[in-house]
Amino acid sequence: MARQLDPKGIRTVGVITKIDIMDRGTNAKRMIMNQEVPLRMGYVGVKNRAQEDIINAIPVAMAIAKE
Repeated sequence: MARQLDPKGIRTVGVITKIDIMDRGTNAKRMIMNQEVPLRMGYVGVKNRAQEDIINAIPVAMAIAKE
């Protein structure tokens, strides 16, 4: 839909969600670095606490530092 309304990617901001539940070995770096589908405004990644961090009772501050 964004490509129809903004084919040159001039006023679109990409949002990459659910980074926290990506399988190990999967990497969103190229997309976040604006290398996959270039957008002038770039991308924002949204990451919640990983379930693994919650289960292991890792403090939020430590999880943010690890991120």
